Order: sequence, then C-alpha cells, then structure tokens
Amino acid sequence: MSASAPAVAIRRTEPPALVAWLATTDHKRIGVLYMVTAFGFFLLAGLMAMVMRSELAQPGQQIVSAQTYDQLFTIHGTLMMLFFATPLAIGFANYIVPLQIGAADMAFPRLNALSYWLFLFGGVIVLLGFLTTSGAADIGWTGYAPLSEVRYSANVGVDLWIVGLALSGASSIMGAVNFIATIYARRAPGMTMFRMPIFTWNMLVTATMILFAFPAITGALALLYIDRHLGGSFFDASRGGDPIIYQHLFWFFGHPEVYIVAIPFFGIVSEIFPVFSRKPLFGYRLVILATILIAGLSMTVWAHHMFTTGRVNLPFFSIMSLLIAVPTGIKIFNWIATMWGGRLSLRVPMLWAIGLIYVFTIGGITGVIVASPPLDYQFQDTYFVVAHLHNVIIGSTVFAGFAGIYYWFPKFTGRFLSERLGRLHFAAWMVGFALTFVPQYQLGAEGMPRRIVDYAVSTGWGALNLLSTLGAFLLGLGTIPFLVAVALALRGPATAGDDPWGGNSLEWATSSPPPHHNFRRLPPIRSERPVFDERLARAGIDPAAVGVEPDVGPPGAGAADVAE
Repeated sequence: MSASAPAVAIRRTEPPALVAWLATTDHKRIGVLYMVTAFGFFLLAGLMAMVMRSELAQPGQQIVSAQTYDQLFTIHGTLMMLFFATPLAIGFANYIVPLQIGAADMAFPRLNALSYWLFLFGGVIVLLGFLTTSGAADIGWTGYAPLSEVRYSANVGVDLWIVGLALSGASSIMGAVNFIATIYARRAPGMTMFRMPIFTWNMLVTATMILFAFPAITGALALLYIDRHLGGSFFDASRGGDPIIYQHLFWFFGHPEVYIVAIPFFGIVSEIFPVFSRKPLFGYRLVILATILIAGLSMTVWAHHMFTTGRVNLPFFSIMSLLIAVPTGIKIFNWIATMWGGRLSLRVPMLWAIGLIYVFTIGGITGVIVASPPLDYQFQDTYFVVAHLHNVIIGSTVFAGFAGIYYWFPKFTGRFLSERLGRLHFAAWMVGFALTFVPQYQLGAEGMPRRIVDYAVSTGWGALNLLSTLGAFLLGLGTIPFLVAVALALRGPATAGDDPWGGNSLEWATSSPPPHHNFRRLPPIRSERPVFDERLARAGIDPAAVGVEPDVGPPGAGAADVAE
C-alpha cells in the first residue's frame, strides 16, 4: 500500500443476540440451549402429570377422556425419559466437560450444534401430535407392539412420535461421538485419564453406552414404521411376526437408558460432595471402576422388564439385575465416606445432593425387589413399578439436576441463586416427593394397575390416590421458588466471583462466565483437583499433607448473598 493511500477502518459487527444464539457453535451456549430446552420439556411433562393425577384423585372420570389420558401418559413418559433426562445431562456436559479438561471447545463444534437442533425438532415433532385431528401418540412411552401397529392405533401422532424419537436418537449418537473425541483428544497437558474429574469420566462412560444402546431403539422404530406403512410384519403375530422382538429391541435400549440417564447425574453429585465436605472424594478410582461396572452390567439386564412374557431366562437376568446394585451401592458408600469426618457446608447444592442419596436408595431397594421374578410377577404393571421408576429417575435426574444448577449457576452467569428460595424449593420437593410416591407403592401392593384412567369406589384406592395427587401438586408448586430465584438472579448484578464455592476442578480456574475460548491461563495439573492444589500452593501448604480443607464458604464478593 502506498503512503498516500487512505486508511480503511475495519469494524467488526456483532450479529443480533438472537441470531448469535441460533447460529452458535460455542459449547457453552449450546449447553445452555440444551438445559433450557430440556427444562421446558420437564415443565410440560410435569403439567401433564398434574392433569393425570387430578383425574386419578378420586374414582370416576372428571377431567379428561380415556383417549386423552392415554395420550398424556404416553407423551409425559416420552418427554421425561427422552427429552428431559438425557438432554439435561448432555446440556451440563456440553458446558462443563471442555472446561474440566482444559479445552477451548468441543472437538466438532458444528456437529454439536446440529445435535442440539435435531433434539429440539424431535421434541417439537412429538408434541405436534396434539395438533392433529387424531391426537398425539397413545401407545405408552415404550410403544409396545402390537398396540403400536396401525390396526390398533392409526393416528398420525404415533408416526410423529416415531420420527421425533428417531431424530432424538440421532442427536444423542452424534453427541456421544463428539464427547468421546473431545475427552480423548482435547485434554490439556497434564490432564491424564486418572486426573479427569468424575463428571467427565461419567460422561465418557455414558457416551460409550449411547453408542451401544441407541442403535437398538432406532432399529426398532424403523421396523415399526415399516410395519405401519410399508407392508412389513416384523411385530404383527397375525402375519408371522413376533411382538416380543420389539420388547427385546426396546429394552436393550431402555434399560441401559436408565443408567445413561443416571450416570452423568452421579457425576454431578460426585463433584459436589467433596467441595462441600472440604475433603477429596473417597475412593476416586473405585468410583470410576464402579461406573464402568454399572455400564457393563446395564447391557445385560434388559430382559428383567420381560419376566412375565415367559420368553426370557429368568435366573440369568435376575442375577444380573441383582449384581448391578453392587457398584451402585459402592458409589453411595463413597459419597457417605466423603462426607464422613468432613467439614460439611449445607448449602443448597449439597442439600439436593444428599436428597439424591435418600430418594435414589429407595429406588434401588425397590429395584432389588422387582429383580426377583416371583415378586415381579406380582408387581408387574402395577403402581409399585411406577413408584420405583420415579424414585430411580427423579432421584437421579431431578435431584442431581437441581444440585448441578445451583452449583454451577454462578459459573454460568456470575450470579448466585437465592439460598432462601433454594431451601424452600428443596423442602417442598422432599415432602412432595414422599407424599406422591410412597402411597403409590401401597397402591401397587394392593393391585392397582398402571395406565388406567379410572377405578371403582369398591377398590378403596381413593384415599391413597388423593394423597398422591396432593403430593404431585406440592411438587409443581415447589418448582415456583426455583423459577423465581432464576428470574431474580438474572436481573441482579454479577457478584459470584470466579471460584465462589472453593472448587476443585478446572472450571473454577476461569472467569464466571468463562470467555469465548474458556481460559486465559491454566494452573498446573498434578492431580484430579488442580484448582484445590493451586489454592493450597498460594497459601504455602503442601497438598499431600492436607486431609480436610481448612477454609469453608465462598471466598470474596457474594458470600453474604449465598448465606442470606
């Protein structure tokens, strides 16, 4: 350029905020999109549950028709299992895993964005069934054949359900490939496999399970669609098919899915217990081994959902179902041992983590009960199974999910959620959960079938159902303080600081919220707790000589807000 050439000012223009979010490939924004969308599906599914519980509060049909009720429990289960639980875990992982391993982003950012949009559109497509003249899918969230064959359920909502679940499955597989590639290829120098945080380890195991489990449900859905519209007879017994094959395909996905849901949330509370106990996690490598054992055993227990079909090997699947309780129990004892002798700080994240131990343990104990074929024959398709399922799924996803939100919200936004509202939220959920599901165990023991819209007065089930309904409404009302806390926090100033809890892993080594490429500097990584090590090094303390961290409570600005 000649000396006389005029200078040209180059000004970079940022796209509008909405466009930036819609077009983003930043793992942090995609994580937030996943979490917010999953929570939206959770609220919708919760409203459906409240309608169903209102219908069952007393004998007689008062609110919805039998067909509408069938649609509600189908879409409620579908949203909770496939569009809330797993995507919420993926949302946490999208945001946190690159930070915990010292990476700037996911290995494949565009694939990451695509996986989110497939998940979103899959959920929307499932819900669009409510706008058709025939209504949404009404075949149960498992979609059992032959009830899902076109001669029994010809409505368009079932086809939309199939397509939506197929898109969601493709999204999960893409995400799994991305997580595995990121964890193996993007770790910072010094971040060996056995220095990774437990949450990252759990996501690695979960992603591997997804690659084995999700193709089974994709194949089952494809065969079901062929049966419905292309002249197939894979599951139609009247034309030589076998509906039991659908159950095998579904549960080969469906039971690992329970642990695909649970393992990431076990990872969340495994991050919380050490921080609020001011101790390292008890048995770090044993927790990793237990996670791997859960993953392996989860692929061998699918047929315990099929004991009453008479088509499976009862002793084998019963033994495998009992064995899987062992590594799960190891984790619970590790969490308790972490707290034992520690200097406990009962902040809201810690309360939700402790609540998980209580709720999930009940689910595990009742799981041992239904893993016994003679007992399962009595409880199969009763409300005992409904209560057990909710203890396991809500105990892992919702309790640990709220624990993770309260724990990482300062990292996401630079703001604390209200401690007072958080405690109210937790108390309402603990009481509401017991009130909702303890009566359902008794109803199941008395023989009340699941998936019924009405029952006779003579059964005597009205009082227990009313208690369960009151509990469900308490759960719904108990969610309001959380929504208020989020709204108030987002309106307030950023006061949390970079490391408000005195954390252990690398996400606490960067600003809150993190910059675009996550880190301006990384501390030396010499253990699974690099931020803890650096904090002690600044104080002139040898990390190897410390058992319990001396300092409790959030340092710096924002401590008063947390204590309230």
